Amino acid sequence: MAHPASQEIPQEANLPQHVAIIMDGNGRWALNRQLPRIEGHREGAKIVRDITTYSRELEIPHLTLYSFSIQNWKRPVQEINGLMNLLEEYCVKERDTLMDNHIRFSTIGDLLSLPETTQNAVNQLTDETKKNTKMTLTLALNYGSREEIIHAMKNVYHEALAKNWQAEDLTEKVLAEKLFTKDLPDPDLIIRTSGEYRISNFLLWQMAYAELHFTDTLWPDFSRAHFDTALNDYANRQRRFGDVDIQLASSSGL
Repeated sequence: MAHPASQEIPQEANLPQHVAIIMDGNGRWALNRQLPRIEGHREGAKIVRDITTYSRELEIPHLTLYSFSIQNWKRPVQEINGLMNLLEEYCVKERDTLMDNHIRFSTIGDLLSLPETTQNAVNQLTDETKKNTKMTLTLALNYGSREEIIHAMKNVYHEALAKNWQAEDLTEKVLAEKLFTKDLPDPDLIIRTSGEYRISNFLLWQMAYAELHFTDTLWPDFSRAHFDTALNDYANRQRRFGDVDIQLASSSGL
């Protein structure tokens, strides 16, 4: 598939501090080539490496990738096993890349439901990269946003009982601190590949003011040029956060 011409990002461009990507289209990429679906996931893993290192070059501090959702357990067992094996391989093979680029690896989601060998690989990479400070790569593994919110609400409920909170004590900040993403800023830009126009239970709370970018490109075909297109799209938007244009102009001194 032909890639778009690279769009150089202006040096003064307003780049997002946190990009989150719904990596969709691996299976279709493989089927289009009459290959097993796992080969699409394998090719997609190569794109993860390239977009991660490119994000580091652009000095984007946070990149979050939707890697395996709770709903993905409905897939054939063979495909799930292949995905877990790929994840374990990634944790071993990408260690040097992450260390060389000073990238910290982290996860959000319920890791306890993953195979023990997968948990061990993920936890080891998390521990080995924990002192890296230039960028954070977060994989959403066995993740679902509705499930995350329910989990957070249960924790808030138990804390409220223990501390005898009043209704006014239950704030947005209290709930946000119970989410898996408590150590991450909210995403500024969410990208979805493969031509689907939905969020699929991803970062529903956190995306309240995120900019959305959709592309028809399947994830294994997603290049740096496609990423540039999304970043330029973001840079050309005006983020209002509930304000109107005149308020924004006033606050910026225009």
